Amino acid sequence: MTPSSSGPGTPLPFSVLMPVYRADTVGRVRRAAESSTVDQQRRPAELVIVRDGPVPEELEEELGRLARELPVPVVRVDLERNAGLTAALNAGLARCTHDVVARADADDVSYPRRFAVQLPVVEAGADLVGASMHEIGDDEHRPLALRRAPVGERDILAVSRRRNPVSHPTVVFRRPAVLAVGGYEDVPLAEDYWLWVRMLHAGADVRNVAEPLVGYRVSAGSYERRGGWRVFRAELALQARLRGIGHVGFLQWVGNVVVRGGYRFVPTRVREHAYRAMVGAPRR
Repeated sequence: MTPSSSGPGTPLPFSVLMPVYRADTVGRVRRAAESSTVDQQRRPAELVIVRDGPVPEELEEELGRLARELPVPVVRVDLERNAGLTAALNAGLARCTHDVVARADADDVSYPRRFAVQLPVVEAGADLVGASMHEIGDDEHRPLALRRAPVGERDILAVSRRRNPVSHPTVVFRRPAVLAVGGYEDVPLAEDYWLWVRMLHAGADVRNVAEPLVGYRVSAGSYERRGGWRVFRAELALQARLRGIGHVGFLQWVGNVVVRGGYRFVPTRVREHAYRAMVGAPRR
């Protein structure tokens, strides 16, 4: 029996998995770590921090302070070289003590109710649970936009044929269900989307809750990075995979290439408005 094996509905211990790399900042890493542990109404059993390659000295020192100061054990996984998000996540998964794992990004904010809301859904039998989330800037208390998560099996499946149905920074999942389909695979800019689709095809119970449970940091360049030829080529590669396993048919594939591909070449401001209109609602 694994450390987190138990019957349906039984409270489960869980790990939080948070990769960190050289571009992350001391203040945001601390905020992300504290919001996922100290601030939670239901705290994790451990925080697994994957240092993806060398980081600046001040960030390395901060990681040491977090290990000493946080109220939950901190497991360090230090990769010698920057290996990228996919490799960092797989390395971290291998070191998580528990079979229920929550993801946290090193510059986002997990709201205090997050795990108290999501863990009971996993404990009731779900394999993966995401949530809606707010886009936030420097002031986390003034959301810029709401990204609504599709709720219900039918809506999640329908959305998954057009776009990513689960926001990666919000997920809590059962590690065996992730490993059963091969874990994260190196799909440029879409390792999470590709994983969720494979889980859906394998019959995993994938859910979302409507409540926004994470503040997702966006910067001035966030939407600019969604455009250009590099992202377009990654989009074509993803769509080829989706069609290859039969997740999208020919007409859906054509539509995705035209709409999602064309989206990469519109002006950044148009891209921002279009994406927010597609996934959520304007600022409240």
